Amino acid sequence: MASRFRGFLPVVIDVECGGFNPNTDALLEIAAVLIEIQADGSLKPGESWRYHVQPFPGANLEPASLAVTGIDPFHPLRTAIPEKEALTRIFKEVRRAMKENDCTSAILVGHNAYFDLNFLNAAVERTQIKRNPFHPFSSFDTATLAGVVYGQTVLGKALQAAGIAWDSSEAHSAAYDAMRTAELFCAVCNRFSAAAPITVTGDATK
Repeated sequence: MASRFRGFLPVVIDVECGGFNPNTDALLEIAAVLIEIQADGSLKPGESWRYHVQPFPGANLEPASLAVTGIDPFHPLRTAIPEKEALTRIFKEVRRAMKENDCTSAILVGHNAYFDLNFLNAAVERTQIKRNPFHPFSSFDTATLAGVVYGQTVLGKALQAAGIAWDSSEAHSAAYDAMRTAELFCAVCNRFSAAAPITVTGDATK
């Protein structure tokens, strides 16, 4: 894996939130899926984790966002944990996988990855976690990749174009969206070989 992605370990992250502002709106769910490399160089989804997260003190909760996700942050049967604990647990597993794969850093894979990375970084800053294994600004965005390969940028449509099952009734669950995103990322990567020669035509300096 280290040679496949220049020392990066790709890890799919999906978050469900109480709005769109990472600095003010609550992080309510987070899921992570490791990407594993097989003997032939192909990729497949690996271990996964999902946590319900308690809104941080003073967090904003937009009713429209809660209606989309179907999350009741204060449901008595919702087994939520503080966001620092959720991140600490995930980061521990990511660092373990980095060591096993001789990778120097993790890189977030997400569908519209900018959104997930911003919420992850905001939560790291808020909780003052010192050992964040993820690159602070680089990411792999499956919306972009799927747009190039399949001509679709919406997750459900991209999965269907890739021949991967999609159940819209399960959407907006961090665990479900993260696993489907992992499958999409692997499908795109497996269409290409990192060892394939690159032919440059014309003057590469222009």
